[in-house]
Amino acid sequence: MSTKTQIDMTQGPILSKLLEFSVPLILSSILQLLFNAADVVVVGRFAGDNSLAAVGSTSSLIHLIVNLFIGLSVGTNVVAANYFGQGNKEGVQNTVHTSIVLSLVSGIILTIFGMLFAKPILILMQSPAEVVDLAATYMRIYFAGITTLMVFNFGSALLRAEGDTKRPLIILLISGVINLILNLVFVIIFKLDVAGVAYATVISQAVSAIYVIWILIKEDNEFCLKLKKLKINGHIFGKIVKIGIPAGFQGICFSFSNVIIQSAINSFGAVVVSGNSAAISLEGFVYTSMNGLSQGCLTFASQNMGAGKKDRILKVVWISQIAIIVTGVVLGYAGILFDDYLLGIFTKNPQVIEAGKVRIFVIFASYFLCGIMDGMSNTVRGCGYSLFPAIMTIFGVCVLRLVWIGTIFMIPQFHSPFIIFLSYPISWIITWVIHVITFIVIFKKIK
Repeated sequence: MSTKTQIDMTQGPILSKLLEFSVPLILSSILQLLFNAADVVVVGRFAGDNSLAAVGSTSSLIHLIVNLFIGLSVGTNVVAANYFGQGNKEGVQNTVHTSIVLSLVSGIILTIFGMLFAKPILILMQSPAEVVDLAATYMRIYFAGITTLMVFNFGSALLRAEGDTKRPLIILLISGVINLILNLVFVIIFKLDVAGVAYATVISQAVSAIYVIWILIKEDNEFCLKLKKLKINGHIFGKIVKIGIPAGFQGICFSFSNVIIQSAINSFGAVVVSGNSAAISLEGFVYTSMNGLSQGCLTFASQNMGAGKKDRILKVVWISQIAIIVTGVVLGYAGILFDDYLLGIFTKNPQVIEAGKVRIFVIFASYFLCGIMDGMSNTVRGCGYSLFPAIMTIFGVCVLRLVWIGTIFMIPQFHSPFIIFLSYPISWIITWVIHVITFIVIFKKIK
């Protein structure tokens, strides 16, 4: 059933296979973060604090816009992994070709939207006047090349469905080096400021997209991509949408709450925005380390649902939850311990560093809660129930944070960045409890 790059998660030891799948995925995610971190470090050191704020303040908005289509790639992963677990080669083939077409269509739609509405949305978010034009420039260039990001995400989702996380790691290692070199050349030598950072990102993403397509074309199994067969299969499209749209909508609502929070942060000025941006870049490394394990839950549950092995799903829940907690606690408290040094990588402004430390103190201490919440959500989604975790997350995380910003944060004595950040751990623990209850109910049903 398997080749050297595939991992059959329907049999054998759970922990070792979970780690074999997750560790390359974690390293891949860290490399993706290094793309963004390199952007922030280069502009912060060589272009100034306004450029740092401009690049950093766009992250939540970019996630908001692209998350619906990233959700469809999650649907691709679940559907392909389910067919793979069944041993249904025709189903896998149809999923491969439908998914690549979807990635191209998604990219075109995002390019049009991003180019037209980047600046108006930044103004609506109350971005500081001194960074709006810089941020809009970065976003327009970024969205001009967004199709390559979509192709890579959908292609990687297909590879993950067969348990292959090693080759996407190699792809990102190569494109990461390209991104770093181009950042330095465009910003330091050619003085292109945020535009140079955006160009470097787009070019490196194009390399990633070309590489993943080449890998799929060269596959000698059911995941082989044949360009002549590129078309949308209606049945497969329906299954991807059933899983992907709720996942994407969940991501949109999640990002929308972050955009509202970013808008609240923007009201405190460029110094706080810069410190917040640097802290976000750092916390991403903790998040992706936990998220690699939770993505393992998604593929693991999908393959075993296809194979009809429900008991293995229950086992991976407990193993992954413990692994996520250990990872989140160790990395989170290490970040708090070295916060001055880590923030100093991005800026030498002591006011920006102090602003960043406020976010680090709150988020890093409780980040394991976010990890176990995502782990439970992905397990439920991998079982084929994508709507439930979406609804639970929307109410448990998004609505709660919006209510928090609209009520508690508006009280004069609580009007501070610290109170904004406090909404995160409160929403995580509530949503995790809801996901656990949901999983118990669904597991009894599928048994």
